[in-house]
Amino acid sequence: MSDIEVIEPDWPAPPRVHAAFTLRVGGVSVGPYASLNLGAHVGDAPEAVAENRLRVRRRLHLPADPSWLQQIHGTAVVDLDHGGGGGSADSAITRRSDRVCVIQVADCVPVLFAARDGSVVAAAHAGWRGLAAGVLETTVRSLGTEPRQLCAWLGPGIGPRHFEVGDEVRAAFLVGDPAAGADFQANARGRWQCDLFALARRRLSKLGVLEVSGGEHCTHAEPERFFSYRRDGQCGRMAALVWLG
Repeated sequence: MSDIEVIEPDWPAPPRVHAAFTLRVGGVSVGPYASLNLGAHVGDAPEAVAENRLRVRRRLHLPADPSWLQQIHGTAVVDLDHGGGGGSADSAITRRSDRVCVIQVADCVPVLFAARDGSVVAAAHAGWRGLAAGVLETTVRSLGTEPRQLCAWLGPGIGPRHFEVGDEVRAAFLVGDPAAGADFQANARGRWQCDLFALARRRLSKLGVLEVSGGEHCTHAEPERFFSYRRDGQCGRMAALVWLG
C-alpha cells in the first residue's frame, strides 16, 4: 500500500497524537473518482470505496475503522467515546486510543484539534456554511479544554483565488463579525473571492486557539493531488484523520 500518499500535519501536537490527510492517489476507484475516493455517498462503486478505506487503515496503521460521519454542513459534534459515530454531524472528538476521528472533504476545510497534553483530539468539517454557523465554536466547547491549551491544523481546502461566492455568503460572516469583511475581496464579476482559511483562523483566534498551523494547500489548484467539487462537480472525497496512540 506504499502508493497511497498522505500529508502529515506539521503542527506542535504531542507524540501520542497522530494525524494524516489522504491525497487522491493510491486507490482502486475509476472515472471521476480516481483513485483513492473515500466517500460512500458520491456515486462510486461501494466495493471500491470499501477497498480504498481498507487501504487507508492499513497504510496509516489505524487502531480501528474511522468513524465516518454523515456530514450535513452543520455544527453538531459527536463524542465517539459515548456511542457516537455514523450519525449526522460535522465534528467528532475522542479521548480514547481505539477511536479515529475523520472528516471527508473535496474543497471544504478540515480542521484538526489536539490538546497539548495529548488528552483529546477532534476533527471538524468547515465549509462556509458550517464555519459561519459555528462548527469550530461547538467543537472547541465540546473538547472541554482551555482553548490556549489546544493546537489546530487547517488541512487542504479551496483557496481564495478559486472560491468565488455571492453576497449572501459574505453577509453570513459579517453578522457576527463585521471585521470578517477583510477576508472577502471584490472581483470584476460583482462577486467575492472568499478566504476560508483566513475566516477559520479568525474564528479560532477569537476562541483563544492561538496555535494554528496549515492552510497552505488549495484543492482546486492541484488536480493531480486533490479532489475538488468546485472544479470537477462529480468527484471523490479525501479524508482528514486524527487519533491517539
